[in-house]
Amino acid sequence: MKKLVNVADFRASAKARLPRMVFDYLEGGAEDELGLRHNQDAFRKIKFAPRRLVDVSVRNMQVDILGKAASAPLVIAPTGLNGIFWPDGDIALARAAGNFGIPFALSTASNASIEEVANAATGEIWFQLYVVHRRLAELLVRRALAAGYTTLILTTDVGVNGKRERDLRNGFGMPMRYSVKTILDGVLHPRWSLDLVTHGMPQLANFASQDVQDTELQAALMSRQMDASFAWNDLKWLRDLWPHKLLIKGISRVDDARRCIELGADGVILSNHGGRQLDSAIAPVEVLQETARSIAAPVFIDSGIRRGSDVVKAIALGASAVLLGRATLYGLASSGEAGVNEVLSLLRSEIDTTLAQVGCPSASQLNPDFLWKRGDSFATEPHTVDPVSA
Repeated sequence: MKKLVNVADFRASAKARLPRMVFDYLEGGAEDELGLRHNQDAFRKIKFAPRRLVDVSVRNMQVDILGKAASAPLVIAPTGLNGIFWPDGDIALARAAGNFGIPFALSTASNASIEEVANAATGEIWFQLYVVHRRLAELLVRRALAAGYTTLILTTDVGVNGKRERDLRNGFGMPMRYSVKTILDGVLHPRWSLDLVTHGMPQLANFASQDVQDTELQAALMSRQMDASFAWNDLKWLRDLWPHKLLIKGISRVDDARRCIELGADGVILSNHGGRQLDSAIAPVEVLQETARSIAAPVFIDSGIRRGSDVVKAIALGASAVLLGRATLYGLASSGEAGVNEVLSLLRSEIDTTLAQVGCPSASQLNPDFLWKRGDSFATEPHTVDPVSA
């Protein structure tokens, strides 16, 4: 078997194991997928300005994340339907994160329940909230609080679902709809199909609750449409409901970041949902430094991170940590928890090597001086990416 030496190799391995419909769900972006490619382009445009004659014989990747020590500036991001990539995918991700010494964030749209993940996790766990219905949101938040989750993430960039054309062409949805084409694709991917037959079709576990019985909540769940009316005035309600750390995800403007902190959030996550919502949106890394300079609170970032050097660039620009989405999902879809462990180890090795190469012995010492600045920007000319491999 070919040795997998970077995230791109795990992507190829995941693509080989998954049926096309499932891989397209993992990989796809909105509309023309310009934002999907731009997220990675934005990182590639940033160049290092290494320091020399610095003692880097010992490197330290440990950082503080919301007041707690983490082995590296990484968090496994909240992602939905992970059970379709690997049986008990949410639990596999949570265990890998805990063993690695970094937080894991569980999605509202998980296939393992809030309580199941809490019982199986080996480290710090966060919960990500989609507001589908206010009453349901309150139920989910109270369950996460009772189960011991330490941080709540409110996702704000899914007022309506993005137009993911791969999913539309494939007819992807939950529950999965079968056709001659999808059955044949399953036959051509026997390892995945055997897992599905053995473990059954994954369900949206957090919505299969005895608490969710009235017809209004059932209608909201069946439509799977977010509450598009949730606005700034509602943030106070959520802040009052949740007594621990609260992060607001989906931010891409400095003024929005400031307002989040003014209304009681403990930090923000710059994100364009991995290019899955609004095509042609700016890449989060493009507004990272300005945001970090403008608010006195932690700033996190996701979208487009495929290398340890991307992580170093983000920390140098002011991020407290990065959230990993597709990168760890490639590992999960390739070989389950073991694959996630390998991806995390690869990224840790790349972060360590990059720290040594740029002349910085500790991730906590990274700052913009380690990056090459041209005029008022850290960017050089764009690098063209093959859409097939983006």
